[in-house]
Amino acid sequence: MRADPAPERLMKLIESILADAASIAAVRRDIHAHPELCFEEVRTSDVIAQQLTDWGIPIHRGMGKTGVVAILKNGTSDRAVGLRADIDALPMTEHNKFAHASKHPGKMHACGHDGHTAMLLGAAKHRPSTATMTAPST
Repeated sequence: MRADPAPERLMKLIESILADAASIAAVRRDIHAHPELCFEEVRTSDVIAQQLTDWGIPIHRGMGKTGVVAILKNGTSDRAVGLRADIDALPMTEHNKFAHASKHPGKMHACGHDGHTAMLLGAAKHRPSTATMTAPST
């Protein structure tokens, strides 16, 4: 009986994510430092679109004015899963003093949208391949 290769594939995926954690955190900090209010997220949309495009992921832009939709395919199925993150900031002043604090007075990512966006970018970059998603044989 052949050993199930799934744990090995999972460990490689985890190692890949951990190796990229700093760059995903950098994207979050960049978005946090440059908050934009609802329907004004032009720079944020550009950052998201550029990341996805750099990774070879097709996108659609302009949904709801500033939205970005990534198209992730796995095989030939018509089935789909939707993952979504808000990207807007809140109209409030940030009082934090860390390096990635808001550079725009009166605007701040106090709601976690910067983190949610970074998490979905990480998920898109490290999406499992068809081989990873295949159920083990019994």
